[in-house]
Amino acid sequence: MRKLLLLATSALLGLTTMSAPVHAAPPSQLPLTVTNNSGRGDAVHLYITGIYNGRLGYVNGNGQFTAWSGGAIPPVPAPDFSIPGPANGASKTVQIPLNLAGGRIYMSFRDKLKFSLVPGGLVQPAPWAGGDPNRDILFDWSEFSYDGGGLWLNSSQVDMFAVPHAVEATSQGGTTKKAGQLVANGRNRIFDQHQQQGGDWAKLAHSRSDGTRLRVLNPSKGLDAGLFSSSYFQSYVNSVWSTYQNTPLTVVPYQAEPNRRFTGRVSGGVMRFTNTSGQQVAEFQQPSTRDVLNCDGRLAAPNNELGAISRSLCAALNRSTLGYLHTQPTYDASQFYTRATTNHFSRIVHANMTDGRAYGFAFDDVGGFESLVHEPNPRSAKITLTAF
Repeated sequence: MRKLLLLATSALLGLTTMSAPVHAAPPSQLPLTVTNNSGRGDAVHLYITGIYNGRLGYVNGNGQFTAWSGGAIPPVPAPDFSIPGPANGASKTVQIPLNLAGGRIYMSFRDKLKFSLVPGGLVQPAPWAGGDPNRDILFDWSEFSYDGGGLWLNSSQVDMFAVPHAVEATSQGGTTKKAGQLVANGRNRIFDQHQQQGGDWAKLAHSRSDGTRLRVLNPSKGLDAGLFSSSYFQSYVNSVWSTYQNTPLTVVPYQAEPNRRFTGRVSGGVMRFTNTSGQQVAEFQQPSTRDVLNCDGRLAAPNNELGAISRSLCAALNRSTLGYLHTQPTYDASQFYTRATTNHFSRIVHANMTDGRAYGFAFDDVGGFESLVHEPNPRSAKITLTAF
């Protein structure tokens, strides 16, 4: 079955004693321009989805929100809500309504995407799932939320890497922030380097019968597709748990609060954390490979101290620093992905970004290494489909 994805948004806010700067109210409609510098002659189709006033739906090019209705079991086709995208060398501007949360803007080449509806939800394209009708379509998406706190916009590789695109946000004052820009020939390099890595990593790359390179799946989705070993991280996790039987692990999850730290030790196969007062605040059983790649399961992260520690552990496991560096998280990117057992997908994608920032796994934002722009006082936004 295709995976049902319900859009959600999470905001992780650090507490400070400083007063927040005063910003003008964000515009009720934010112009977002999609520029097509891909060099491809295919037609481009755009789709905007999100949550508005607690309801799932889609947005047309003028910023009008329509809630989904008429879902059923089994799923039924969604109406065609595509927006004609820009031809190569051209641009298309759409409007994003204020308070649209958990948003995605999809872009597909040549073929239109196929969405389906169930009661209360949208079945989004999931080409790693058996039978998904979008498997042989070249497409990708950016994720965003737009509310009174401004615009958050990122390119994401948490599910897959397919269409190279950079994201931008410009402030009312004219300052532009940008992320997601690949190095020259970066897309081919990402495909090639997965092939060179070999083993299950090579299986994550998928091409169409006409030879078009479509995507490289994130290994978390490779698991779902039966392409990636479910025991890949097991030996490494075993060694980490063994290390912290005798060596204390210090986790300082709040970057702005360096004195708020937790100490972890393993006893009886369980890693337990205490605060500086000696009170136990969290415990973790050994996570599976699926838990590590998804930052879920035994590494699920609620919005509390347990979650803050879990995020740090998951980031350190994907980056293969846990068990070697005993204060986490570390913010020295030169220490990331240096061991044989690591998240090579994330390593490869990061290595092919001009600024080294990407969203290679769910908690890649630990330390600020994600391909995200946040503009509290936005005037406009932009997504550029870069050459490939």
